[in-house]
Amino acid sequence: MAGRGAALAPVATAAAYAELHCRSNYSFLDGASHPQELVERAGELGLSSLALTDRSGLYGVVRAWEAARELSARGAAAVPRLIYGSELELNGDGQPGGLAPDDALVLLAGNREGYATISRLISRGRLRATKGAFALAQDEVLAALGATRDVVVLFGGPRSRLLRRLSEGRDEEVRQTLGRWREACGDALYLELTRHRRPGEHERSLVLAAQAQALGVPVVATNDVCFHIAPRKKLHDVLSCIRRGCTLAAAGRTLLPNAERRLKSATQMQRLFADLPAALAQTVAIAERCRFTLDELCYAYPVESLAPEEDADASLARLASAGLVARLGSARAVQLRPQLERELRIIAQLGYAGYFLTMWDVVQFCGQQHILCQGRGSAANSLVCYATGITAVSPDQIDMLFERFVSLERREPPDIDLDIEHDRREEVIQYVYGKYGRERAAMVAEVIRYRHRSAVRDVGKVLGLSETALARVSRFLAHGWRGVEGEAARAAGIDPEGRSWRQLLLLSAALVDFPRHLSIHVGGFVLSREALERIVPLERARMAGRTVIAWDKDDLDALKIFKVDLLGLGMLNVIARAFRLITARHGVALELGTVPREDPAVYAMLQRADSLGVFQVESRAQMNMLPRLKPRCFYDLVIEVALVRPGPIAGGMVHPYLRRRRGEERVEYPHPKLRAILDRTLGVPIFQEQVMRIAVAVGGYSPGEADQLRRDMAAWRRHGRMEQHQQRLQAAMCAEGIAEPFARRIIQQIEGFGSYGFPESHAASFAHLVYVSAYLKCHYPAEFAVALINAQPMGFYSVASIVADAHRHGVAILGVDVEQSEWEAQVVDRPLSPSAPAGRADGLMRSASG
Repeated sequence: MAGRGAALAPVATAAAYAELHCRSNYSFLDGASHPQELVERAGELGLSSLALTDRSGLYGVVRAWEAARELSARGAAAVPRLIYGSELELNGDGQPGGLAPDDALVLLAGNREGYATISRLISRGRLRATKGAFALAQDEVLAALGATRDVVVLFGGPRSRLLRRLSEGRDEEVRQTLGRWREACGDALYLELTRHRRPGEHERSLVLAAQAQALGVPVVATNDVCFHIAPRKKLHDVLSCIRRGCTLAAAGRTLLPNAERRLKSATQMQRLFADLPAALAQTVAIAERCRFTLDELCYAYPVESLAPEEDADASLARLASAGLVARLGSARAVQLRPQLERELRIIAQLGYAGYFLTMWDVVQFCGQQHILCQGRGSAANSLVCYATGITAVSPDQIDMLFERFVSLERREPPDIDLDIEHDRREEVIQYVYGKYGRERAAMVAEVIRYRHRSAVRDVGKVLGLSETALARVSRFLAHGWRGVEGEAARAAGIDPEGRSWRQLLLLSAALVDFPRHLSIHVGGFVLSREALERIVPLERARMAGRTVIAWDKDDLDALKIFKVDLLGLGMLNVIARAFRLITARHGVALELGTVPREDPAVYAMLQRADSLGVFQVESRAQMNMLPRLKPRCFYDLVIEVALVRPGPIAGGMVHPYLRRRRGEERVEYPHPKLRAILDRTLGVPIFQEQVMRIAVAVGGYSPGEADQLRRDMAAWRRHGRMEQHQQRLQAAMCAEGIAEPFARRIIQQIEGFGSYGFPESHAASFAHLVYVSAYLKCHYPAEFAVALINAQPMGFYSVASIVADAHRHGVAILGVDVEQSEWEAQVVDRPLSPSAPAGRADGLMRSASG
């Protein structure tokens, strides 16, 4: 069986056929090929156009669009023009396994309005049904299509009941059905004919064609494609069995009888339809009629006016200017005014003000409702975000690189992650739904894909292998097979040379990375100025009160659609609980931005590695690093967070930095231009932003190109994209007078970021929470321990470990009192009762020395 990357010789043929009915694996357990594979194979076959028509959705269209663009960029000899559509299943009850489709119905977008009509119909069918189901009645479709001629309708197909009615002699019923659709759709209706070499199929298709032509309905030939090459038929059989919950041995006639449902060339289709040449010619005519492309979507972010006399840019400028003075004082605000104006100017040129105003509004809502939140990630590189209260990291704490966040050259949407205390995140999510309305706001989907273990499990079940054997095989598959095939087979009691084992290896390998089902992103929101269903179908999530779009994060990135991330963070939940306890017990009102800074006692505690429960530095690796690094200020915490990561470790950055910090190694800068970039990290590049600055300073990169370098750092293991940068960087650095060994070392360190390169902006946001949680642990150990216990499960340590650590910090532990104990742990100033047993964590009290 050919794998995903099987190389096939191009087929030279005249572009006399366009495939108008094709499902990818984004039909979820139906199509057996990726959209990219279908597009590439269509190009090899010389097809003029290819329609992607996944079942009851537009899930795979962005991947197909990207594949076509990549083919064109590579200068491929033939690039099929994409047609966008969907195959709808018309049923009445919307329940999985409910009514069978009355007739296969393929809708193709003729133009932008046609695409919007298809998307609306899919949204209607998905939103009224249960999760994963589709409920759309024939009358609804007829009404929607009767109001437009922007959608091409292919009626019939191999699963249609029309053929069965003909074989049963119900010709009049067929004529009535066709007539009804002809009346609604007019000249946009075509009768779809397929021939898959099944008994009696040829004759019945001729009778059906005659019936259609008598009513003035033209016929069109398709192959109702399920896979790009014939060997994928075996995988399609497996997918069919997974969908139906049966084994191959029991599947019987539910499987395709042959591999004819593959992509075919014009020559092959001409042989099949030699007696109906007009049906083939019609495919090209329909393709010419369908001119819509995803480039026409023109997504626009909503802009909510803050004042009648202001536009979004003016509102943002006013808020940022006032906020900068309020947070840093007039004198410092004057110094930073040029940077603020530069950021505002770029934001205005790109039309991004509405996005920042949305984040500001969400932060304001959180503040009004006393919900802790903090922006992080690349947003921390923005003075605008700091001035408007979205982030808490000031320009005095880190070097800001605005191009890491927003770039005129790159022209990509900014990405702000807003961390919200975990227990109250749903309040914020529902606020966003309420403010923008569910027609303009929806959460982002996440495509759950097969990994090695899940693929082996599902394929093994289809092949009839036992659960015990599959569980034993799965133990070897944490990171793929990696040469353990024989060992895994013997552990499961399977013959490594047997047919079943060979099939398991082959089919499970082909299934890896296939979409399994649609889930919901952890916190991504899409907001739109127009109704979202005109851009992408909406559907229900499993969780009540949630609706999602049909595309995932990567699809949005490809189309440059804005995403707002509202993420739950457990440590903010701990900090919020601790703040409330401290206010109630001590009358001290603390906030994330008002916790006293640079407290020597806090740093002394961290230098002792006394960090159990402290955000980000409670792991054993971080505890081992703290006494070696000995943080003395906030920026040391930023370095601490970033240093104990796979990227810096793999890049050989840790030990040089520590030696230089201890004075055991001389700090050196190979070029004067690098001193300002590497000064704060003692000449060792630790952060992604530093790599970007180095590329600009001595590598000949523009800021936009440097950001592409950052992206390729993260993807080089998957796509091998770093190779194109290595020679360019090394040559440019050597031309600047940098010694070749240092240039090679820089490149090695850059490659280390491929595992996990931590940006300084991200580390700074996390370091702020490190300091706040450490401050609470240092000065309010009882309140911090109680908050940590009540926020479980989280972190590395059990409740018993937290209780023992609190006791070491002078907190007395009281036992359960059936009359006075609450559901959660609590802080009290006296024992609950003299008879309460000791040693339980249901009550906590600070001792006189605590």
